[in-house]
Amino acid sequence: MDLGVIDLSRLQFALTALYHFLFVPLTLGLSMMLVIMEAVYVMTNRPIWCVITRFWGRIFAINFVLGVATGLTMEFQFGTNWSYFSHYVGDIFGAPLAIEGLMAFFLEATFVGLMFFGWDRLSKLGHLFVTFMVALGTNLSALWILVANGWMQNPTGAEFNTDTMRMEVSDFGAVLFNPIAQAKFVHTVSAGYVCASVVVLGISAFWLLKGRYTAVARRSMTVAAAFGLAGSLSVVVLGDESGYALTDNQKMKLAAIEAAWHTAPAPAGLTLFGIPDVALRETRYEVQVPWVLGLIATRSLDKEVTGMSELVLKAQERITSGVIAYDAVQRLKVDRTDVVQRARFEAHKRDLGYALLLKRHVADPRMASPQLIAATAWDVVPNVPLMFWSFRIMAFIGFFMIALFGTAFVLTSLRMHTRTRWFLKLAVIAIPLPWIAIELGWMLAEIGRQPWAIEGVLPTFLAASSLTPGVLWATIIGFTAIYGKLAVIEVRLILATIRKGPFEHDEDPQPVAGPVLEAPTPPLPLAA
Repeated sequence: MDLGVIDLSRLQFALTALYHFLFVPLTLGLSMMLVIMEAVYVMTNRPIWCVITRFWGRIFAINFVLGVATGLTMEFQFGTNWSYFSHYVGDIFGAPLAIEGLMAFFLEATFVGLMFFGWDRLSKLGHLFVTFMVALGTNLSALWILVANGWMQNPTGAEFNTDTMRMEVSDFGAVLFNPIAQAKFVHTVSAGYVCASVVVLGISAFWLLKGRYTAVARRSMTVAAAFGLAGSLSVVVLGDESGYALTDNQKMKLAAIEAAWHTAPAPAGLTLFGIPDVALRETRYEVQVPWVLGLIATRSLDKEVTGMSELVLKAQERITSGVIAYDAVQRLKVDRTDVVQRARFEAHKRDLGYALLLKRHVADPRMASPQLIAATAWDVVPNVPLMFWSFRIMAFIGFFMIALFGTAFVLTSLRMHTRTRWFLKLAVIAIPLPWIAIELGWMLAEIGRQPWAIEGVLPTFLAASSLTPGVLWATIIGFTAIYGKLAVIEVRLILATIRKGPFEHDEDPQPVAGPVLEAPTPPLPLAA
């Protein structure tokens, strides 16, 4: 396989995936916030809460449409750009995506129209139920997609079938309850809640700074402050749980995030700052907090966090073992009844994927020398500087979100948020930050898995379709142009919706500026 084709295929998928994930977190978070806002409306019967729910529903609708369109494009790429991936692991990877389409996507599609157009046709409780079902469908979509992605990170519940020469499901329960998938789901959904809360907080702050729609802005900010504080605390706690899950399932990713080139004595310290040097395989100007990494990664003070050098030695052993499994597979192709070769394969099948790493350097892994095996073992180390700094920027934004929403919660509780202008300005400036953290989080998850398409099973360079660079460049340029236009359209639609304000038609007694009444006041009769 031409490595240039591999890099271009990865670039195209990265662009479409990162672009798609600009819409997903806002959809996840706004759907749940709509349920909260509409529940307040149903319980209080105050018209202002209906206005609030319908306005944020319009923002949700704009974002939802773009998210669906870009998500469908991304899923088709598995067949067009990663055909061998689809062939080799499609029986496992395709199942969660199919369930997502049949269950969650259709659930969303069924109820989303009722939510947008059923305000005057459904009872209050009926419409609240519809809004809840949309939120449920949105979160179920995230669940099944992250089950599929979690299996790529930790391929449990599947085995290689020597008769079909493909991976097949052996335990779907293990796929569904994969610890990596569960940790990723709760962490990703919580990040979406934070993202939506920041958007609601920032737009509400903008209105308060301008003195417009203050009744809507004050109440929206109160909901965003409480929901965002809970979400930001959950992101940090569940991020810690994700780090603990890496200790058992993705030790190399954890070591790369910490730039831990060697195993340190327990308990390991957490590196706050440093400059990873890939050439010398050391981290210069390192500043550590003692014990913290050991507590996060192992939940103990006496267990070690394995360094990259030691993990490379283990990879070298697994490559050597995998070559035996590869040889057994080649012999079973000739004689599937060979009991001896089948026994050899069963003894070493766990390491078959590691032998495939050698195909980057030699056509037949059995021809690899010990020196080549030792050199190939270092291929399992991802981009350490990118991992190191991406995590620290993401973590800094996460703690900043806790401070932001903690302040917002105090100010809204004391009814001081409408006159604290420095905080209102900060809330507007903070709107892009959750997206930066979320995109960096996905880069950590996916780049940290390299060189694997499926961790320990299928190297990325073997997973792609046999395309040409010209075709890939054409699609990359095409997607970039189309997605760029769609981004401009969405931003303009959202900005236009914000400028128009939360009131529709004759609902707004003062659509430009000034205090907003709780409900429209009937006009006075004209004098004769």
